[in-house]
Amino acid sequence: MKLFKSVFLAIAAFVASVAFNSVAGAALASVAGFSPAVGIIGGNVAGFLLNALPKGCACATVFTEVWTGEMVKAFRTAAESLGWYDRIKSYDQYVDNDVIHFTELGGDPEVLVNNTTYPLGIETLTDADKPISLDHFDTTATPVTDDELHACSYDKMASVQERHREALKEKVRQKAIHAIAPAENKTESPVLLTTGADDGTRKKFIAADLLALKKSFDKMRVPKKDRVLVMCSDHINDLLETEQKFKDHYNINQTEGKICRLYGFDIYEYDGTPHYNATTKKKLAWGAATADTDMQASVAFYVGRMMKANGSVQFYYSEASKDPLYHRNLVNFRKWGICLPLSDKNCTAAIISEKVTKA
Repeated sequence: MKLFKSVFLAIAAFVASVAFNSVAGAALASVAGFSPAVGIIGGNVAGFLLNALPKGCACATVFTEVWTGEMVKAFRTAAESLGWYDRIKSYDQYVDNDVIHFTELGGDPEVLVNNTTYPLGIETLTDADKPISLDHFDTTATPVTDDELHACSYDKMASVQERHREALKEKVRQKAIHAIAPAENKTESPVLLTTGADDGTRKKFIAADLLALKKSFDKMRVPKKDRVLVMCSDHINDLLETEQKFKDHYNINQTEGKICRLYGFDIYEYDGTPHYNATTKKKLAWGAATADTDMQASVAFYVGRMMKANGSVQFYYSEASKDPLYHRNLVNFRKWGICLPLSDKNCTAAIISEKVTKA
């Protein structure tokens, strides 16, 4: 009796399936301009193929088609545009437990010229230990389900890990140039204003501003070699409009990332430079939202007074087998590192566009 019932149900299901496929195929064929007979045959063939495939295969096939082909990646800063960062000396070998120690020198002795007074004076040079804790950068966790790993036509896990690593690199560079830039306008760390033509919102960056920056470095007695200027795109474009010499040399060196050397500065272009309040000339805190009163800076520094250090990198991973509710893997990273000036005096400067107030 059970066998008869099973056979009867199977036949009924088959008849119902054929009927449904025939009606659906005929309807679709009519809409597409084909004969209903063609639609009936096509509908039943398609139904047969779907039933013949392993369970879940049809769904996986649709998923794969969605993801097959060229992966469209997020824009990243070109490696050559980070040449300014690569020039900074690395102190990785001195990192211990994600802390690095420097010796802060207490100054130089006084030099006497043609002295006739004795005994000579005694001057103690007091040095001090300067421990610096590295910053830590965390990426938010990304879920990758077992369904995605099974269905995607590319290595989803490898792609996720790559995106985490690239995002960390971007953030580390942005934090570096923010730390290098002076906190506010001071004699030993000037923040200058542009003086070019008024474009309705700000004054443009011109060659005279670059000369003013050079004069500031000269006054601080910064060595002529290894002066670097990291310019925001607005200032780069200003110079391209007005300075033919700069325009002629605007060709990023694919090895060093340097655009050119002008007025004693090795010039780089980078869009991650910090913003300043255009009135107070104070740098916005790291991560602070910008306002209409703020302007992006171009940052100058002396390579010999900068440092960077990379600490440990931790990869965090939880397996889908331990997530019975969602069957998802979770992935994220933590990286330790830092970049900053060894001194806050006589080695950095910034220039921002002077804001124009409409009458």
